[in-house]
Amino acid sequence: MSVLHDIHKRKRLLSYPSPQLTVRFLDISATAAGIIGPLMTVPQLLKIYVDHQAAGLSVVSWSAWALLDIPFIIYGIVHKDRVIIITYTGWLILNSAVAVGAIIYG
Repeated sequence: MSVLHDIHKRKRLLSYPSPQLTVRFLDISATAAGIIGPLMTVPQLLKIYVDHQAAGLSVVSWSAWALLDIPFIIYGIVHKDRVIIITYTGWLILNSAVAVGAIIYG
């Protein structure tokens, strides 16, 4: 039996949010970063869709970043990790929107 199998079967020892103050702070910080991080793409989206300018954007790169978000979403679902699910779903939506904008206006 592999170590990964044992880790997967192990029950989560900490509740969310944690009763420990420092771990709770980390839980909240990670959740906030998971929401704020993808929102940092919004200025890029505004430049593309409002100004109709996608010069210099790589469709291949933004599409690849979107596709690479999918395994993380699946991982988050399998492990029931809300932070990973929220973060990478946000990244998937926004990376895909940039890729589509680069196709339309590039």
